[in-house]
Amino acid sequence: MNVKFAKRAAIVVGTATLGVAVVTGTAQADPPTGVHRTLVAVGSDTTQDVLNGLGNKIADPNPVGSSDGNLIASYDATGSAQIATRDSGCQTVTRPDGSGAGVNALRADVAAGTHCIDFARSSSAPNTTGGFTFIPFAVDAVTAAVKTGSTLPAALTFSATASTNAQKAQFDLNRVYNCLDTAGNPLASGQYPTINGVTVHPLVPQAGSGTRKFWASTLGFSPNAPLLPCLSDVAKNGAAVQEHNGNALQRTIAADNSEDIMPFSIAQHIAQGRSLPGVTDRRNGAVLESVTVGSTTFAPLSGTNLNTSFPVKRDVYNVLPNARVTGETLIRNTFVTTSTHTANICTAKFGSTSTTVINQYGFGTAANCGDATTLVSRDLV
Repeated sequence: MNVKFAKRAAIVVGTATLGVAVVTGTAQADPPTGVHRTLVAVGSDTTQDVLNGLGNKIADPNPVGSSDGNLIASYDATGSAQIATRDSGCQTVTRPDGSGAGVNALRADVAAGTHCIDFARSSSAPNTTGGFTFIPFAVDAVTAAVKTGSTLPAALTFSATASTNAQKAQFDLNRVYNCLDTAGNPLASGQYPTINGVTVHPLVPQAGSGTRKFWASTLGFSPNAPLLPCLSDVAKNGAAVQEHNGNALQRTIAADNSEDIMPFSIAQHIAQGRSLPGVTDRRNGAVLESVTVGSTTFAPLSGTNLNTSFPVKRDVYNVLPNARVTGETLIRNTFVTTSTHTANICTAKFGSTSTTVINQYGFGTAANCGDATTLVSRDLV
């Protein structure tokens, strides 16, 4: 068997046949209709599923109204245009799609004093000024995804230090996402980069996506509109590219004489293959690429879990107003780790197993889970 396709097959089978203890009950993404919990989260697509899992594991010490006894209500990045987050007064909240949209919605809620949203999910790191605390809780990694049957190599080269066009041209991912030819020259509009002679169409997720911002900062291109000429956040069929959804990978050598490529959260890919409660499998044939840095090739998985040695790695965050982090016991117990207490969000277990919810939903354990002392008074741009 061709080694390239054997490696890809192993990744697909490994994520599709994981042995897991699935909790009983109805699969749920948004909280059940009519149920309104105390702490409301919106934002990142990357962490929506793990927050849903945590939302169904952490009990509310003082449930009121229509609460089902769980503390966290995490609303997915996509779904109905509006969500109802409280029993009254917050019946038509616009659903934010992505880290940036989630933080913006939280900012607007704080300014208006409506208290319809309590925290935002973010896969994007903050800048240095603002009114929010970014509390890390897990580790994710991002790699390129291609469609099953791709003719591209199973491992793509990458450099974290390439800064000039000439340097970027030497590495597959840097060259492709900076729209360069193999000599380092910028491609004209209508031209596309190549990998091993294969023409590729590099895709990025929707504007406001934390993964789009992270991928851009990693590879050295701007995530803002207008994008570089060869980049697109629209798939071949005209639909917007939603992060971690393989439906965007539509071009094939047979039909288009080219292929699509897109960034994909490794944690999301794992969770989508584990038949977890409330998690929709959106891989749709997306296969994760390994990455070669120097002479070392890093696989996205270690066994059936995230390879925490993968070089394109990031923390993911829960974002809260500064004052609430320091002033509310419920918030601190849930999200903040101190010398005497580990945040509930860091320790919640999946089912009756010893595995944390964070690990079961594909993420790596963060040594700084619950650190509310480092990224304080920050914001997203």
